Amino acid sequence: MPETILAKNLSFHPVILAGGRGTRFWPLSRKRRPKQLLALDGKQTMIQQTVARLLPLVPPKQFWIITNQDLRPAITKQLPKLAKAHVLAEPAGRNTAPAIGLAAFLLLRENPQAVLGMFPSDHVIADEERYRKTLQRGIEIAAAGANIVVLGIQPTRAETGYGYIEAGGAFHGEILRVRRFTEKPDVKTAAEFVSAGNYFWNSGMFLWSARTLAEALQQHLPRTASLLEEIAAAFGTRRFDSTLRKLYPKCENISVDYAVLEPRSAKGEQVSHIFCLPADFGWNDLGSWTALHEHHAAKSSPPEGNLVTASGVFLLNARGNYIHAPGKFVAAVGVTGLVVVETADALLITSKEHAQDVGKVVKYLDEHRLHKLT
Repeated sequence: MPETILAKNLSFHPVILAGGRGTRFWPLSRKRRPKQLLALDGKQTMIQQTVARLLPLVPPKQFWIITNQDLRPAITKQLPKLAKAHVLAEPAGRNTAPAIGLAAFLLLRENPQAVLGMFPSDHVIADEERYRKTLQRGIEIAAAGANIVVLGIQPTRAETGYGYIEAGGAFHGEILRVRRFTEKPDVKTAAEFVSAGNYFWNSGMFLWSARTLAEALQQHLPRTASLLEEIAAAFGTRRFDSTLRKLYPKCENISVDYAVLEPRSAKGEQVSHIFCLPADFGWNDLGSWTALHEHHAAKSSPPEGNLVTASGVFLLNARGNYIHAPGKFVAAVGVTGLVVVETADALLITSKEHAQDVGKVVKYLDEHRLHKLT
């Protein structure tokens, strides 16, 4: 059997989460395309790359995209082979639990045993063949019972922008039981996790059956689960759009990590049925400017680690900076570890250490209704 073909009895549906107002990128002018649709790592956009590396596993009709109203037209244009009805736009950003939960309840009506894979659209994968083999293993585990599988990445640094998985005992082969999840620890705690040796970065890629996820949401997030179930019941009818607009904003604004994974893991590793599948396929999450700098610096090895997009540049005693100012002459003197990003109507200045806090700026813009900047 070719490595790209799943077992015939396995029904796999990739669900790609494609950006929202909670993005960790600096907001761009509306005159420009949102970051999720930029070609940050090659000629294809990030979401096109995400779909392309999953297509050998399943046909286009089995993909689902959860995005927002601003991005939906561009996504349907860039991915013409995918069913337009499967590209769903949130009427209001409600984080990952309602987004992936909606897909679960939609598939639950069709095939409760179907396995969902949750995939953010801003990941880079170096070894795609190994990536698909890893997914095949995870899909088999997710289909074997009420199991949740998370792909864990071996940490290379004390990163505070990622969640961490504490692995417990061995389950089968390379598969490990999950003891607990910790979201974005401080620097000291992250360093302790890396030193301990049994912690992995939470990649944000999960596998579970439609029934497993739906039942978990009904247990841990009952009010939102009820709303999602009602929305799913309207899918395929004329009232779906109006039902989605009316009910989805009433869902709780919470990540699936906080809503499901943390309370379920608290039951204990022997009974939670959460498993970590260590992944080694060259992963990077380009959801922040720091990660983007790290990724491109590793590929191009720029002098003193400075990555600068500008019409001209002068560098003196400058190291490890990421500066994006197209059309401008940039002079960087005596600075280290800065992130400077200029768009048509906004300027971001931060350090790589604090680049993960850019989401707070986006929240500020939303709260103050400065939508012309987003």
